[in-house]
Amino acid sequence: MAIPSFVDRVRLRVVAGDGGNGCASVHREKFKPLGGPDGGNGGRGGSVVLRTDPNVNSLVDYHRISERKAENGEQGRGEHQSGSNGEDIVLLVPEGTVVSDFGTGEVLADLTGDTMELVVAQGGRGGLGNEALASKARKAPGFALLGEEGEGREIQLELKVVADIALVGFPSAGKSSLIAAMSSAKPKIADYPFTTLVPNLGVVKAGDTTFTVADVPGLIEGASEGRGLGHDFLRHIERCRAIVHVIDAATYEPGRDPLTDLDTIEAELAAHGGLEDRPRLVALNKIDVPDAKTIAELVRDELVARGCQVFETSAKTSEGLTALVFAMAALVNAQRGAEPAAEPKRIVVRPKPVDGNDSFTIRRMGDGEGGFVWRVRGEKPERWVRQTDFSNSEAVGYLADRLNRLGVEDELLRQGAVAHDAVAIGAGEHPVVFDFAPQVDIGAELLSRRGEDQRLIQDRASVRRRRERDAEYHTERDELVGDDRTLEWRKVRAEELEKIRAEGLDDDADDGSGVEVEWTVHDPSEDLEEYTGVDGDDH
Repeated sequence: MAIPSFVDRVRLRVVAGDGGNGCASVHREKFKPLGGPDGGNGGRGGSVVLRTDPNVNSLVDYHRISERKAENGEQGRGEHQSGSNGEDIVLLVPEGTVVSDFGTGEVLADLTGDTMELVVAQGGRGGLGNEALASKARKAPGFALLGEEGEGREIQLELKVVADIALVGFPSAGKSSLIAAMSSAKPKIADYPFTTLVPNLGVVKAGDTTFTVADVPGLIEGASEGRGLGHDFLRHIERCRAIVHVIDAATYEPGRDPLTDLDTIEAELAAHGGLEDRPRLVALNKIDVPDAKTIAELVRDELVARGCQVFETSAKTSEGLTALVFAMAALVNAQRGAEPAAEPKRIVVRPKPVDGNDSFTIRRMGDGEGGFVWRVRGEKPERWVRQTDFSNSEAVGYLADRLNRLGVEDELLRQGAVAHDAVAIGAGEHPVVFDFAPQVDIGAELLSRRGEDQRLIQDRASVRRRRERDAEYHTERDELVGDDRTLEWRKVRAEELEKIRAEGLDDDADDGSGVEVEWTVHDPSEDLEEYTGVDGDDH
């Protein structure tokens, strides 16, 4: 399928880059095994930016490739190295491009100025590394924040030609010939209808006034309802300051005459709407054709009686073109003078808070069968959830600390939430669901393994096994001697060992391992007498 050279409406999907994840790292070197956290931050994702360019006159580039994606930010690294930011992608569009959200139809911007810019997709923020998360209460975080996803959306770009004067009329009325005669534009000219398929722009100079003229493709009856090409190109007239009706005074088609053509075009402009305040001129064209001059003189008085300023023109002989050009320049000057003076641009820098809005909302939502859930919505809570690595319990504990400081827990308690209620945080249909656990001690340095938070997890398996063995040992000892920790306990233990030896173990018994085992019973009172000179029995 052939690709057109002029495209004035496209649907484009733009995706910004994702932010890089932060790094959780600890500085290590010789004689300094724990030198403190040194994980760097993740880089910011690239944004998608629209910028007007006077050298661009069509949206055809976005007709060929309908999706554009910016670069992702790099992940942070150890040794205090932050990831690189993703590169922004700049899309050049013509002046007069209207940008709207394709899903909602909301107009995002009207890019009419020179080198105007619009960020249509914001890059995701990079996650903080554990170096940036360290504080007096948490000196060595064992976690880092995740980078945020870049914004993605579908937009519609619609081009409305920016010109001072619009030439409108029926097909083959001579609009392209007029603009070629008045300017250096070179539109396609032929002797059949709908020769012009795209708007043509020409720059015209009249004395000290320079203005632009747009040749709008031919309009016919029903153009505002989709007939012909007018349905696609009527919107290009909206930008123009004045309208020139180009009427074919030499037409031989039945049912057509200059007055009827003017009424038909005016009816279509009224049906399109929004053009009632534009001043009009009437150009009776092709008077070089036999009988056209006579027809023009017959209808001239009627047009003047209607309040129209009429010019008899010929693009072939240039008759009447000078008067028409200077009349167009006078209209342009009058319209420019009526417009309010543009205020000088004053750059005022107002830094925005990094964390944005602190407000949040909590609603109790029920499904009618499976109970209810507390739904928390807000810019900060939802962003914090996106940045949390839920495979790291220390990071989850940090999230709980942040939510508590924001006041989420207090608001839940105020609205009647109790322990173990379901709390959902996050946008979309799949938020993160927590069990509400109020009154959790927070803010202190937690002496636990890196990546763990003892407030959120049970004892480790190794700790449980050690404690079970200790309990068994103490139980057996208590059953054997009670609370006696004196020399008497050692004598009883020696007697127990002697009894075990006498019941079945010989002094030179072999335990099956090939090693001879010799059992010796030693009276601890002998050691006491040897080292102290005191008889153990007397003591």
